[in-house]
Amino acid sequence: MIEHHLDIPTADGAMNSFVVHPEEGGPHPVVLFYMDAPGKREELHQMARRLASVGYYVVLPNLYYRRSRDFWMKVRDEATMAVMFEHMNSLTNAMMVSDTTAMLKFVDEQPDANAKRIGAVGYCMSGPFVMAAAATYPDRIQSIAAIHGANMMTDKPDSAHLMAPQIKCESYFACAEIDKWAPPTVIKTLEDALLDAGTPHRIEWYPGVEHGFVFPQRDGLYNLPAAERHWERLFSLFGRTLKQCLRAINCNYSF
Repeated sequence: MIEHHLDIPTADGAMNSFVVHPEEGGPHPVVLFYMDAPGKREELHQMARRLASVGYYVVLPNLYYRRSRDFWMKVRDEATMAVMFEHMNSLTNAMMVSDTTAMLKFVDEQPDANAKRIGAVGYCMSGPFVMAAAATYPDRIQSIAAIHGANMMTDKPDSAHLMAPQIKCESYFACAEIDKWAPPTVIKTLEDALLDAGTPHRIEWYPGVEHGFVFPQRDGLYNLPAAERHWERLFSLFGRTLKQCLRAINCNYSF
């Protein structure tokens, strides 16, 4: 595996990022990895490595770079949580579209990345961000996944559920049964919007688990069977939309 810690130039400054991809067999389809609220950290680097190990060029940016290059929530005390929410609430979908633009320009220039095949996964706060990316770049992004996405419906004009008509790619939504950030009423509104728009999608409920169940270091919340199911779904989604289509192109098949 090849790893890089590098800065991606954006309209708002240098976005420090972790990039990982296989040593051989490239160029590899790209997966843009949008972090959860606690910040870019080694736990997420490990998850990015797992994705890369099955044949992807993974880009994991620090979405808080405008405010901090190194924030991550080491302890879940009141003071640290307050800082985390300040960072999280400073982000907008427009900012994330701008950052996505920068990431696309970056991968376009990388010889080990196949920038014609791009997927995206967003955790927690980044569920809406991958939807914004797919809605803005329907010709670039082939699939997205939102894992226990937060704030998937708001009263703002840029609410994620309102983006459904612009999203043309296949989408997957993993929803925790116990999740105050994405209760069933919100997910129902999201599902109705996706159905009305004819957006190809799958919404899957994970029974008995709470928000954050995929993260191994989330004490009391991590659920191994559910986390492994989420990996199975990601590998299937990206394998189907990025790799199989790539093989079809290389073999002159129609699809």
